[in-house]
Amino acid sequence: MERYRDIAPVSILSLTILLSVVILAFVWKSAKSAEQTITVTGSAKKTITSDLGIQRLSIQVVSFDRKSAYQQLVAQAPTLISFLEKKGIKKEQVEMFPINGYAVNKMNETGYPTNEVSHYVYSQRFEIQDSDVNKIKELSLLLVSLVENGLDIQVDSPEYLYSKIDDEKVVIQAEAAKNAMERAQKVAESTGRDLGPLRNARMGVIQITPPNSNMVSDYGMNDNTSIVKEINAVVSASFEID
Repeated sequence: MERYRDIAPVSILSLTILLSVVILAFVWKSAKSAEQTITVTGSAKKTITSDLGIQRLSIQVVSFDRKSAYQQLVAQAPTLISFLEKKGIKKEQVEMFPINGYAVNKMNETGYPTNEVSHYVYSQRFEIQDSDVNKIKELSLLLVSLVENGLDIQVDSPEYLYSKIDDEKVVIQAEAAKNAMERAQKVAESTGRDLGPLRNARMGVIQITPPNSNMVSDYGMNDNTSIVKEINAVVSASFEID
């Protein structure tokens, strides 16, 4: 019995050491496996065509009399609406903003304003939207001709938007991630290794630019000046390799 009592502690100690070695080997193997990763960058690009055009403009009147300035501005609005209707823009497509007016004071010899009013400026902004983006483009080129009708008109650059851009962002990011996996697979195969599971992935910002543009921004580009534009996505991904 005494002999067995001596063997028991030794056996327990040996078993403990063996288990420790197994655990350490497992931890080491896991650590080494974690170190065996490959990081690649995938990208995807797609051409989209805008399906909404927006044209903003304003008309203004300058007069020495406040009432006259207001009346002249109100009288010009129908001329603008009639012009737009002839170009295929319905009245309900035109949003009219409130009229704004302010006084401009005379300046003295030293260049400071006095309390005496020089003239009054009254203006009104308009916004036109149409799903026919080419119609908006044509309109932006023709509106300035209204100066021939006596309108003091300022025409903003047209904007071209894509209404399903959020859906396209999801699709293009998925394609960029797929491209990253394909690149990682080729690199792994070239070294005689097998591609393991995805460890982590980081999505870059979406860049929406005019065609063939190299413009980028840390916050993402969102071009609204081109009817046809490109949406670009980049994904950085890390994979285990066996």
